[in-house]
Amino acid sequence: MPIVVNLDVMLAKRKMSLSQLSEQVDVTLANLSILKTNKARAVRFSTLEAICRALDCQPGDILEYLPEET
Repeated sequence: MPIVVNLDVMLAKRKMSLSQLSEQVDVTLANLSILKTNKARAVRFSTLEAICRALDCQPGDILEYLPEET
């Protein structure tokens, strides 16, 4: 998949655990874990907004496009 989620990188930069983020953004730990491990097929803009607010970052800090090699 060419979109990579760098949530773990931002969590480390902010010295925040996934559990703490889960409490702040009101998203289950299981759903954040799916997102963090790049297994999510979609993410709602409201969820992305809440994550960016909690981590004080931009969507581009979390999501990265890596083209597939041909």
